[in-house]
Amino acid sequence: MAFREEIDTMGKLSVDSTAYYGPSTQRAMNNFPISGLNFPLVFYQHMAIIKKAAAITNTELGLLEKRIGTAIAEAAQDIIDGKLENEFVVDVFQTGSGTSTHMNMNEVIASRANEILTGIRGGKSPVHPNDHVNMGQSSNDVFPSTIHISALTLIKNELIIASQYLKKTILHKANEFNGILKIARTHVQDALPITLGQEFFGFASHISHGIHRLESIETSLSELPIGGTAVGNGDNTHPKFAQKVIHQISSLTGIKFREAENHFEAQSGRDAIVETSGVLKTLAVSLTKIASDIRWLSSGPRCGLGEISLPDLQPGSSIMPGKINPVIPEVVIQVAAQVIGNDTVITLCGQGGNFQLNTMMPVMAYNLLQSISLMASASRIFAASCISGIQPNIDKCRDNIHKSLALATYLVPLIGYDRAAEIAKKAFETGQTIYDAAGGESDISPDDLEIVLGGRG
Repeated sequence: MAFREEIDTMGKLSVDSTAYYGPSTQRAMNNFPISGLNFPLVFYQHMAIIKKAAAITNTELGLLEKRIGTAIAEAAQDIIDGKLENEFVVDVFQTGSGTSTHMNMNEVIASRANEILTGIRGGKSPVHPNDHVNMGQSSNDVFPSTIHISALTLIKNELIIASQYLKKTILHKANEFNGILKIARTHVQDALPITLGQEFFGFASHISHGIHRLESIETSLSELPIGGTAVGNGDNTHPKFAQKVIHQISSLTGIKFREAENHFEAQSGRDAIVETSGVLKTLAVSLTKIASDIRWLSSGPRCGLGEISLPDLQPGSSIMPGKINPVIPEVVIQVAAQVIGNDTVITLCGQGGNFQLNTMMPVMAYNLLQSISLMASASRIFAASCISGIQPNIDKCRDNIHKSLALATYLVPLIGYDRAAEIAKKAFETGQTIYDAAGGESDISPDDLEIVLGGRG
């Protein structure tokens, strides 16, 4: 790390003076060492993209000297390239506007830009963190813009791709399993036969709908508050700043962004973040359903459902030799629980918009980006380490159908519901199959019985 931290006698953080950040960052570190949590690198990288775009824009507008603007853009690029990651040291739990992290960014860029221009790190000349790096900006429009850019980039470049991979992997298994008959279950009780493939096609459809929901969120996340400055009216910024800086951001990210339709709404509320988290929660619920079903379908191997077998990844017990657990489905279910919990926090934070600013943005940003990254990782691992290695237990599937009382349903067109129910009851009491119990009925011919139950029972 480029800095050295020590706990002094007052319980404060002492910071090595060779660090790139300045006094505002040091005060934030000293006063708010709450959790030790930091934003992910992607968040700082995208805030640096805003700073680079702003420097280019302000230079083009004649508001910054070219050498100043160029130095700021070069310093911001260092952050984008991950070279100064360790300089971002402010705790996630801070002032609700994210000003502490924003000033951390301004000071790091100014310090590095001064080093580029003079060979001396730090200070406020010739590049000032507020007057130059932050020209035409405010924490109140930069921080929420960073959330939107980071979230949309992660969704498009990681989560959607991971979800597509998961869907493709499930579809491959669905086609492989499509000729394998098994018993369906409703209310966790035996129902009519389906194919194992049909069950997996259903899983794939869950993911497909989730992908469509993720794609639809781009409309909301692509709208940026940048240009509204402190309260939404754009004070202290050039009239063309928002349009030009968003054009630069779009160019630097490869994603089309646009200016907020109404800057007062865009800064006072965080509805797009709440909406995005809701989409992530929905996908988490879908993954929970799929992982839970796969976990139960593989239960056993001898005393459970046992209709599929999962890859053997690790010993399942410290005391029971040979036991194999459904590790990856349980990982996925835990990830989904975390995402659902994050959504609850984000929902509560979304209510923190008072007058012209939402003051719960840092924890919203942290939870949202964590949810996206967790879902992407879980989807990839689920596909690669579980779904792709699933094997059907064909004999078990066939045996379950043969024993199922639900086959009495197919007798209803021949003898009616009540008679079919009597046969099901008889089969249950005697331990017979439906095929055998129905065979004793004189008014059901063997040919009809074979037509109705043949291949099923």
